[in-house]
Amino acid sequence: MYMQHSFQRFPRTPSQFLRTIENEAWKPNEDLWPVFTSLKDGEDPFRSDNLPENLGYHVEMKDGVVYVYADKAAAARGEPKDLPYPNLEVFLDDMNFLLALIAQGPVKTYTHRRLRFLSSKFNVHEMLNEMEELKELKSNPHRDFYNCRKVDTHIHAAACMNQKHLLRFIKKSYRVDADRVVHKSKDKMLTLKQLFEQLSLHPYDLTVDSLDVHAGRQTFQRFDTFNAKYNPVGASELRDLYLKTENAIDGDYFATIIKEVGSDLEEAKYQYAEPRLSIYGRSPDEWPKLASWFNKHRVYSPNMRWMIQVPRIYDVFRSRNFLPHFGKMLENIFVPVFQATINPQDNKELSVFLRHITGFDSVDDESKHSGHMFSSKSPKPEEWSHEKNPSYTYYLYYMYANIMVLNHLRRERGMNTFLLRPHSGEAGAITHLLVAFMTSDNISHGLNLKKTPVLQYLYYLAQIPIAMSPLSNNSLFLQYAKNPLLDFHQKGLMVSLSTDDPMQFHYTKEPLMEEYAIAAQVFKLSTCDMCEIARNSVLQCSMPHEEKLRILGEHYREEGPQGNDIRKTNVAQIRMAYRYETWCYELNLIAEGLKTPE
Repeated sequence: MYMQHSFQRFPRTPSQFLRTIENEAWKPNEDLWPVFTSLKDGEDPFRSDNLPENLGYHVEMKDGVVYVYADKAAAARGEPKDLPYPNLEVFLDDMNFLLALIAQGPVKTYTHRRLRFLSSKFNVHEMLNEMEELKELKSNPHRDFYNCRKVDTHIHAAACMNQKHLLRFIKKSYRVDADRVVHKSKDKMLTLKQLFEQLSLHPYDLTVDSLDVHAGRQTFQRFDTFNAKYNPVGASELRDLYLKTENAIDGDYFATIIKEVGSDLEEAKYQYAEPRLSIYGRSPDEWPKLASWFNKHRVYSPNMRWMIQVPRIYDVFRSRNFLPHFGKMLENIFVPVFQATINPQDNKELSVFLRHITGFDSVDDESKHSGHMFSSKSPKPEEWSHEKNPSYTYYLYYMYANIMVLNHLRRERGMNTFLLRPHSGEAGAITHLLVAFMTSDNISHGLNLKKTPVLQYLYYLAQIPIAMSPLSNNSLFLQYAKNPLLDFHQKGLMVSLSTDDPMQFHYTKEPLMEEYAIAAQVFKLSTCDMCEIARNSVLQCSMPHEEKLRILGEHYREEGPQGNDIRKTNVAQIRMAYRYETWCYELNLIAEGLKTPE
């Protein structure tokens, strides 16, 4: 229901079983799928002459959700446009139902046994069919693991390069632009040479060790130390200069680095990435400034799809009096996007930028406990004026609520829609994964699913994709050998591999291949395993449907073996048939159980 209301994705097969339980006729809802921008061959990705006309609607935020009105008079009368708006009471009832469900002893026992059965069944499948799968893959012409498509579904733009790339760029920029004015220090403008002199540094002497951007043992369970690694040589001035979009040179160096990473992906040909750019919610000017940077520097690559990440740092802004209340933060994040949707002619740069955005991410240290439990007694966002940070659930609900309204408005205008793809389950409470299950298209990390068999089984049944980053987790929260990636993969959860932050965790020019290589060695993955994980990454990503048709075959939306073209993905048909049959068996088991009166 939540996916349908917000134009996010939900697999056909469980939808069909749900309809069967409710005695409803099942019809494929193709029109409810998300819309992603697709460029025609040779089309300028930055063209603005084809934007829709202005509507002149009026928008206001009420109780943390943006409402759309025909004009200010309609807003005064309280008559919003006919769009679906969220119902907080219904959401809380559903959330409390799931909380009660995951705590029930019999349910935990049942799901634990089903998950053990899935794991054991896969082991039997491997023993019986491993050689047949290998034989099938060997007979596949011109396709192996290296030239099947794979997507880095979780990567942050500010760390999308490896440390050697950043070091090489810093040295190159100094050789070319030593006398370029690049930094404002109080009331004085500094050249690049003067900036390095002020920091008592010379680029020639820098090494990857002195750059000190790589995470190590000192970052384990220390998210604050990890965040400090974004400062090259520990200098925030260099972070602002090389890894920010707003600075004295309008983010020129950052744009150049990203375009170089995009060129590397295009050269690799079979690799794609979905980098995250930050919108903090401190000011409504963040959106037009970011859009201006994107358009001015033409930061585009056909192998990249962009996302917006929203750090959960309201408490930092409130403590410094940047924001009067949490509602203002939500207003700064979403109102500019609504305005650009309603009046694209008045917001051309932002409208063009939004064409390239596929979703929103919620990021920060999940291990920080807010001490607040989201309930009907929780203050409204406009009333949340104290310095305490809202809970993860509070953040995610209001992000989902606004994205839902926004997607309906954009769908009516023929514009691309957005997905909610948060970090969830890396640390912190189980409720993070629960609210993500209700509101999100897919998640990143998901480590804590291993602690709750009920939620893990639900994620399996709904095939909610999980972008896992074992190397990142190894430096922050969980040793590599204890990572549940292999366990999830064997059970049939839709897991993919991602890099998270190549600058901190990887050494090579192809960090995604490095991630796959290490996972293959540690977990002893077969070629078919790796190709299946790569296929999952394509299913999880936000490529246009036309691109997925080309990669996965004409029926990629069907979860059965007929939806996979082995010539394109190099996943054995034996494996795909096993996955689909096992999944249908589990869904049927649940469906029959729910239809049987107690």
